[in-house]
Amino acid sequence: MSHPVEQHPVTKTVERVDAREKARGETRYLADIPFPGRLFARVVRARIVRGEVVARNTPSLPEGYILVTADDIPAGGKNCVRMIEDDWPVFSEGTVRYYGEPLALLVGPDRATLAHLTEQCERAVEFRQQEAALTIEDALLCRGGAIHGTDNVYCDYQVVKGDPDGAMAGAARTIEGEYRTGFQEHVYIEPQSLVGTREEGRVTIYISTQCPFYVRKAVATALGLPQEEVVIIQTPTGGGFGGKEHYPDVLATTVAVALTRIDGPIELILDRMEDLEVTSKRHPSRVRYKAGLDEAGRISAFDVDIAFDGGAYESSSRVVLQRGMFSSNSVYEFPHVRVRGRAVATNSAPSDAFRGFGAPQGLFAAEMFLSRLAREIGVDDLDLRKDYLLQQGSTTMTGGRIHEEVKLPEMLEHVLRVSDYRRKREAYAAAARDNGANGTDGAASAKPLGGIGLALFKHGSAFTGSGEQEIIKARVRIRKRADGRPELLVSNVEIGQGVLTTFCKIVAQVLEIPYTDVVYDDHNTSHVPDSGPTCASRSVAVVGYLLQEAAKKLKGRLHEPGEFEVEQVYKHPEHLRWDAGTLSGDAYPSYSWGVNCIEVAVDPLTWEVDVRGVWTAYELGRAIDEEIVRGQIIGGAIQALGYAGLEKMENPEGRFLQRTMADYCIPTSLDYPGVDYALFDNPYPWGPFGAKGGGEVVFDGIGPAYAAAVQQAIGREVTRLPVTPEYISELVHEK
Repeated sequence: MSHPVEQHPVTKTVERVDAREKARGETRYLADIPFPGRLFARVVRARIVRGEVVARNTPSLPEGYILVTADDIPAGGKNCVRMIEDDWPVFSEGTVRYYGEPLALLVGPDRATLAHLTEQCERAVEFRQQEAALTIEDALLCRGGAIHGTDNVYCDYQVVKGDPDGAMAGAARTIEGEYRTGFQEHVYIEPQSLVGTREEGRVTIYISTQCPFYVRKAVATALGLPQEEVVIIQTPTGGGFGGKEHYPDVLATTVAVALTRIDGPIELILDRMEDLEVTSKRHPSRVRYKAGLDEAGRISAFDVDIAFDGGAYESSSRVVLQRGMFSSNSVYEFPHVRVRGRAVATNSAPSDAFRGFGAPQGLFAAEMFLSRLAREIGVDDLDLRKDYLLQQGSTTMTGGRIHEEVKLPEMLEHVLRVSDYRRKREAYAAAARDNGANGTDGAASAKPLGGIGLALFKHGSAFTGSGEQEIIKARVRIRKRADGRPELLVSNVEIGQGVLTTFCKIVAQVLEIPYTDVVYDDHNTSHVPDSGPTCASRSVAVVGYLLQEAAKKLKGRLHEPGEFEVEQVYKHPEHLRWDAGTLSGDAYPSYSWGVNCIEVAVDPLTWEVDVRGVWTAYELGRAIDEEIVRGQIIGGAIQALGYAGLEKMENPEGRFLQRTMADYCIPTSLDYPGVDYALFDNPYPWGPFGAKGGGEVVFDGIGPAYAAAVQQAIGREVTRLPVTPEYISELVHEK
């Protein structure tokens, strides 16, 4: 269901631009596109976790098969995958940091022969193995010696608000807690895929990606070419969730180096097992809290220590960490706060972007710690939360301001009402008391144990701080074609989230034309400007706004003859301030807000969890097409429920144990009940027709709500995700 919002034409649902083609199975993904004369490629990978290459005894290769290594990187190029830092090599030149690290690329005409030769090449490499660091604790102890620098720390940040030392010293009481989350696999439907070739003298990469200009920058750096001599063409992409933000750069650079020896086309498509085993995952986290309370039991100070497992190379760890830090206070205002954040190096596959981008880890810890505080103080955790809610004008932990109206109180009341939270919470608590009075703890009963949990949260739209203004510098163009139709020229791409439709709707609404008259089908970096990556809840909130403003420029010129273009460049709202050196000021231009409630029943014999109900409320500014937003809400909830209770990924010896979809289980549409949702209208002045970001906030709050529900059901504190049956059993039976 949907909560009634102010009606606006742009909110109304229309048929998605790509709906029929995808429903009929007619969309051609990269593997469906013919490239005459193509060769195939496989990555030769290190089959150790950490060590040094002692010898490469390359077997003789049949005619037509070529082995490409770091030696083939041209003069002027660099053996690095250019991201935020340049530490991730295209090919290892001797040091191996994680299982599956690329050593070479093998190219040839037959897939079966290629697979056989790849195994031979991998077996022919001799290594000197070293002790691996596989956990955050291993990294901080520099187990086996430092992987990165001298201390294994990629970045070390601190944010201070008020006087946390003084407040903590004067506290009448302190309470501490530690919370952990694990890896999560993206499980996009289409695996990592690309074809590299040369067209019109330029290196050209057709690729399944979220960020075409990221790939262009990485390839140009590896080859030592001006970026204009590299062309990236995004093909229809079957899902991303952050997994196709940076990892396509890793694969594209290997193929680009091969193109220095072969004109192509060269196809590199990972099979599902390889994709699961070697690609980037969500950052595991360890978050430690200490709260200082005054004599009246009010929270006077927070001291938070956050560590993220960045894996073998830094990738985007520093920006993921920052968002995790800024989420560690959730939607609450405390007078004195210190947050220290570190991203550390381990011998795991490099961690990278994943829907929520650090916020799910920080929010899980924050919400569960507040729940602990409530129990320790002896107050209702809902009442505790209400006492500290951010309001318009509140000061954030970074010293910024909440500039927008905050509708959390009415959102919360809505969710409490539709879920019947208060009655159910008390009923489950009474049942637990009865079990205790009868001499049982619930474990001996065959009756399911019930619980209901709640989480409040927010998510900043767009890049952190001044990133949009100083780093991304997005620009868009709209071309008026000879046939009179407007054509959108932007680098943001469709990955299933609906921008093919929402962008067209925004421009059509301004121009007062049917959205089907708007053309948006060119994803070639040589044709479109760099409007930034498709990530960080920025596509509609930032790029959609630029398109809206560009369309306003075009509207008064539609009568002009011939073809021409209008352009709009990003300009940061003047009221926002940010100091990247001190991480102080307005961390995000705007926030989307959410309330999630989940009801569960836990089987006391198997400890399996049955989700009985999911109730959500979101404030996303204004929805650009409510049905598309509904799809994001439901998809985000189910994906987050997998993260919360099902998706366990382990690498106890440095190699992921879950390497097939039989081992790594994800939820299906049959595993959970329908998601009840409500949208609260609150138009944002610098968003298109008032819209803010909505792709990530719909994931963020499910984990803590689920954990809180299980926590009530079993009467034990939950401090880590995923909350698997095995973990529940440990909690129930531990002394």
